[in-house]
Amino acid sequence: MQKKSLILVNFKDYKQGIGKSAVKLAKQLDHKNVWLIVNAVDIKDVVKSVKKSKVIVEHADPVETGAFTGTVSFPEIKAAKTYGVLLNHSEKRLKFKDIKKGIKLARKYNLKTVVSSKDINEAEKISRLKPDYVAIEPPELISGRISVSEAKPELIKNAAKKIKNLLVGAGIHNKLDVKKSIEYGAIGILVSSAVVTAKNPKKVLNDLLKYN
Repeated sequence: MQKKSLILVNFKDYKQGIGKSAVKLAKQLDHKNVWLIVNAVDIKDVVKSVKKSKVIVEHADPVETGAFTGTVSFPEIKAAKTYGVLLNHSEKRLKFKDIKKGIKLARKYNLKTVVSSKDINEAEKISRLKPDYVAIEPPELISGRISVSEAKPELIKNAAKKIKNLLVGAGIHNKLDVKKSIEYGAIGILVSSAVVTAKNPKKVLNDLLKYN
């Protein structure tokens, strides 16, 4: 992998990635080239549990302090010593105006932004807002057995020509998927179930890191 390449592991709300299990998993996956994406409830405990990994939150609402019942605000995730925020994941889609506001708030609170998109058109539109990273994850491949590098290599190649800090995800399972994604122009990958729900998550992650 190139020096800047990253592996982002999304804990989602798998039973292996929440509560005490989230802390246990984070300790297993702790690595300088690995970012952990964790829910807002567990973020503070996970941040405290790792020494090398950066920890970002799975979602934040485009709000600060005030009368916002049930939201995840930018001040509170910053207070939890979170490194950054994932916005617009396919399972937590946002309106474009909220993506724009979220990126602006992230800058205000000195948080890194990873903004997901479903296709190259959306990715290009988002990239104009200048987030730190733009991710493309075709929804039909998420949690599947066929990776984006296998199913849609041209998508990665074309996107990499237009988007500087491109991350790709969906269906990634092994080091070949990582290798191909990087060769096609991405600077990192997103993975979830292949690592989080594995019998030996650390072993799976170490396999992905072999191209690092």
